[in-house]
Order: sequence, then C-alpha cells, then structure tokens
Amino acid sequence: MLGFTGREARLAGRVREMEEQNQLLRRQLSISQSHLVAAMRTSNNTPTQNFLQPTHDHSGHCPNVEADVPKCEVVHVAIVCAGYNSSRSVVTLIKSILFYSKNPLHFHLIADSVAQVILQTLFYTWSVPQAEVSFYLADNVVPDVSWIPNKHYSGVYGLMKLTLPKVLPDTLRKAIVLDTDVTFATDIAELWSIFSKLGPKQAIGLVENQSDWYLGKLWKKHRPWPALGRGYNTGVILLQLQRLRELGWGQLWRLIAEKDLITMLATSLADQDIFNAIIKQHPYLVYNLPCQWNVQLSDNTRSELCYTEVTDLKVIHWNSPKKLKVKNKHVEFFRNLYLTFLEYDGNLLRRELFGCNNTKVSLKERELSKLNEEDPCYEFRRAHVNSLRTHLYFLDYEYEPSADGYDVTLVAQLSMDRLQMVEALCKHWEGPISLTLYMSDAEAQQFLSYALGSEVLGGRKNIGYHVVYKEGSFYPVNFLRNVGLQQVNTPYVFLTDIDFLPMYGLYSYLKKSIQILNLDASRKALVVPAFETQRYRIIFPKSKAELLNMLDMGTLFTFRYHVWTKGHAPTNYGKWRTATTPYKVQWEPDFEPYIVVRKDIPEYDTRFVGFGWNKVSHIMELEAQGFEFVVLPNGFIVHMPHAPSFDIAKFRSSSQYRKCLKILKNEFVKDLGKRYSKVFDMELE
Repeated sequence: MLGFTGREARLAGRVREMEEQNQLLRRQLSISQSHLVAAMRTSNNTPTQNFLQPTHDHSGHCPNVEADVPKCEVVHVAIVCAGYNSSRSVVTLIKSILFYSKNPLHFHLIADSVAQVILQTLFYTWSVPQAEVSFYLADNVVPDVSWIPNKHYSGVYGLMKLTLPKVLPDTLRKAIVLDTDVTFATDIAELWSIFSKLGPKQAIGLVENQSDWYLGKLWKKHRPWPALGRGYNTGVILLQLQRLRELGWGQLWRLIAEKDLITMLATSLADQDIFNAIIKQHPYLVYNLPCQWNVQLSDNTRSELCYTEVTDLKVIHWNSPKKLKVKNKHVEFFRNLYLTFLEYDGNLLRRELFGCNNTKVSLKERELSKLNEEDPCYEFRRAHVNSLRTHLYFLDYEYEPSADGYDVTLVAQLSMDRLQMVEALCKHWEGPISLTLYMSDAEAQQFLSYALGSEVLGGRKNIGYHVVYKEGSFYPVNFLRNVGLQQVNTPYVFLTDIDFLPMYGLYSYLKKSIQILNLDASRKALVVPAFETQRYRIIFPKSKAELLNMLDMGTLFTFRYHVWTKGHAPTNYGKWRTATTPYKVQWEPDFEPYIVVRKDIPEYDTRFVGFGWNKVSHIMELEAQGFEFVVLPNGFIVHMPHAPSFDIAKFRSSSQYRKCLKILKNEFVKDLGKRYSKVFDMELE
C-alpha cells in the first residue's frame, strides 16, 4: 500500500486507529460540553453571588490564562487510593489525565495493601510511555491519623492527605493532589502552571466550596467545622510540600485538629474539615484556584454559579457518596463526560506523542524488536510477548483458606459471551473461585453492572474477578489462566473451564480427596472425569449413579468422544464406571484432563493462543516433571453446550492457522525436552 512495507502498513494502521478513537472522544466531549453550555444559557437562574466566579489577580489578568509548562517538565500527581472500589475509580481519573496530557507524568500513589497489589500490576502491564509511578504504603502512616474520630464514608484513608508532606520524598517540592472521584477535561499541565502564581507564603491552592456546608445553613442545628467564608474543597489541591515542611506542617495540623475536636468531637468531611480549620487560623496559606478546577457535584452544590460564567470546565468532581446518582439538573452532561473515559480503550493511551528522552524501553518492546515481521506466524509470536493490561480484583474479595490446609480454588477464564455461565457455576461450587475475564473497557463496565445486580454473585465475596483488557487478534487463553492461577491463596487449585458445571458437592469431595491421597507430599494430579450434554436444558445428575443412567440413556456423553477422543481417552471411562477407589492412569500424547494439583505448579505456556494445544502443553509439562495422574472415582464435571468460539472458527477455516500451530507445537516439544532432558516420542498432527 503506497509503497509501504508490511511492517510500515501495520504501524500506519495502528496510528490511524488511535487517531480516529481520539477524534471520536474529543467530538463526544465537545458535544457534551456544548449541550451543557446551551442548557445553562436558557436557564433563568442567573448568579446573584460572586463566590464562584473567576477572580482577577492584582495585575488585572484573569488567572484562568495559565503560562505554558516547559515541554519536558514532569508533572507530579499524588493520589490516596484504598480498597477495591477506589482502585477502579482511580483508573478512570488517570485515563482522563493521560488523554489530554502533553508532559511527562509522575504518579505518587499512597495505597493500602489491597490497592497496591492491584495498581502495581495494572501500571506494570499498562506500560504507559513517560508516566512514572511510585507507591507508598498507606498502612505505615495510618497511626498518624487514626486517632481522629471521622464520620466520613472514606474512613481513615480520607484523612491521609494530611500526611503527604511526610510521606512523599523530601526531594519532591510540589505536587497536585487529587481525589479518586475527579475527572479531567483539560491538560493537567495547565493546573501545574498555576504553582507559579502562588505568593511567597501561599502553600495550598484550593477551589472554594460550592455548597453552603461551611455556612451552617443546610439544616437546623447544623454545626460545621470552622472555615474561612464558604470554606474550601480538598478534592483538588496544589500542595507546596517544601513550604509546608518548613512551617512544621505535621505539628501545625495536629495542634489545630486536637483543639477543634474538643468541641466538634469528630470530622464530618475528613481531611477537608481540618484543612479548613487550618486556613481559618492561617488564611495567608491559601491560594484561591478558579472554580472550574473543581466543579463539585454534591447534592447541595451550587456549582452552576461557576459554569454559568465559566464555560471552559477543567475538572469535574463527584464529591458525593451517591457519585453518578447525585441529584443535579445537569448531571447527565457530566455523567456522559465521565462515562466516555470510563469506557475508553486504555490501550490507546500508550501512545508517545512527545519525546523527552526519558522513556524506558519495556520488556515487551525489546521482545517485539527481536521478531521478524515477515514471518508468516508473526501474529502468533507477537501475541506471545504481549503485555496485556491487567486489573486484578475488579470487585471486593474476602476469603481466608480453611485452617485444615486442604482448601482448593476453582480456576477458570472467560470472555463476555460466556458471562451467563458464572451464576450457574456459583450454584454448583461453594468454594473460592479465581476467574479471569477477557474484556474491553466498555465490556468490563457491563460486567460490573451485571455482577453488582446479581443476587447470586452479590452474596459471594470468595470470587476473585481479574480483568485482562482486550488487545490483539487472539484469545490469550493461557495468559488468562496464569493470571487466575497467580492470584490463588489456597494451597490447591482445580483447573477447569467456565463452560463446565461441577457436580454438586465437588468442593467438599476434592478437599477430602486431597487429604486422603496426601497430595502435599507427592507429585500427583487428581483427574476429575469430564462429560458433556448437547442439550441446553437438562436435569443435572445429583450422583454418579444418576450420571451413569444418563450416559446409558444418551442424555450425556463422555467429553468430546465424537470429535477429539485423544484428549480424554487415558481417563479410562470404562474403568471409571465401576471404580470405587482412585486409580492411576498413564499419560498419553494429547491428554488434556481437568485436574486438581498444588498451586505451585508450572504456569501455562503463553505461546499457545486462541484454539489448540493450550491445555495439552500444560499437562505434558507435568508429565515431564514426573507427576502421576490419578482419576477420582466419585467426582465429575459436565460440559454445557454453547456456540463455538471465534478462535475455533479461525482454526477450522485457515490452513495458515493450523500450520502455525503445528510449528509452535514442535518448538514447544523441543524446548520441553531440553528443559527436562527428556525425549518425547510423539507424532505431531
């Protein structure tokens, strides 16, 4: 095409796709803001107070016109993030920042142990060019603020911003501090440039509070903390860290908090109350930021008095526990802006549009550079080295393994078209589950709505949901399995697929079998025999006797007996029919049973993507390590029918696909032989 090589054409295609996505998003944001401005112009509500209107500095210039930030100056952003919900919110915030940003960024994340695990994995796999991330364990400074009684829904972490001059490195002189529930609608460098406007004593840049909260007028006997005028909102802060350290900030805020707590007893708005009490006593510390840098959408907001006059909105703040369900007559416009970033493909934000010579070459980039793009199997090899963006524990997870030491977690993976099978699985398996979901950003939000609205899933906190975001042209089945396997916290795993339903009581049966067969002290893989039905509705067998009857009646079949007998033939279904005790079977080529093993087994080989040999290769490596395969006589799983996957269709329709799979098989067998000094005498089809 136009004289491009294959590599250049693919690169041009990716750039074009990214530009089209970005143009579409900018168009959506522009339309949303235009609607909002039009609605406000037709409103009869004209501002009668000037507390939210943009102020002019002493030189007569509007402070909304910021000076440019040097191209390669790093913008430092500090965010406190704790728990599962907050970890999801911070991703949307960071997407909005990355979308507009033209400067290098350094995110400083003060996170609890839960959020740190989630966000470290997310940023590592996201690999955003010219965005550095540093983590600080919030638990280390919890004692600094946990003594403060706090009624705010954010809990102790809502007070954590008070400790930032202590937590952040002494070498860091200033930072923009953000709540996780804000969304940017402009380049954050514009906000960073306002630091240059702070006076010699000003150390805190804040937007005035856009409700009557600190005026004490919201209800009878409402007694807020002391504040200067309307007070200030701390969702967006410019923090001159060095100046605060020189002022003895740690002692300053503690003394004022202790004094006011004598009469106030507790904070209602967490750190915001204490910041306002400090500013009341030391007003010289504060710099008034223009209102559009923190448009607040709480229930009692009067923020429209800001955006009636200021059409150039900068930051939207959902500062209410109701978040997007807040009562505000213009909430739909703001909601659309937020949802656009929520569902925006985060992979498109990996672009590097500016060069500042500080980009680190990722492991993925190094591996990709070694590939030959003219190789007919290039797309397979590229998929093998892809670093897929991964969000662990997308929903709340709480589970402690049973004390007996025999606990087992079911591990499976799925895409959006298999989502309906999760509820059925949960009805059959009461134990812990580790599920990896392969989805787009938009699909992940659909899944979230589905899971939060499900009575079956809503009652389960022992399911770890891990989202891997879509990228590339293959379903990365073994990568997904590895993600699920890595997050297991029980000593044993049951490795299965989402389209199988376990027999009722299988969880308890497996725990007993693990104990009886002494799995901890031996290299054994327990085989759970697999069956299938071709009917979408069946009465599920409640026992082995019922299952055998259904086999005889032709309602059930041994799994894949008619299309791929090699996969499960070694299970020896004939022997299983009458077996009452576990029995050992020999590994054979192409054997791919569903097994129970210790969790510290080798991971799946990620060169196998899409359809073909993904489980076979894993079982083969266990054989190379000397594992015994022992069939359980009273356990079973049943495969439920569904439409074929897209990858199966590609395998069946493409001779090149099948050819590349054969090449990968041969390479795997050779690699395995070298690794374990073992010769596998087998025919590769």
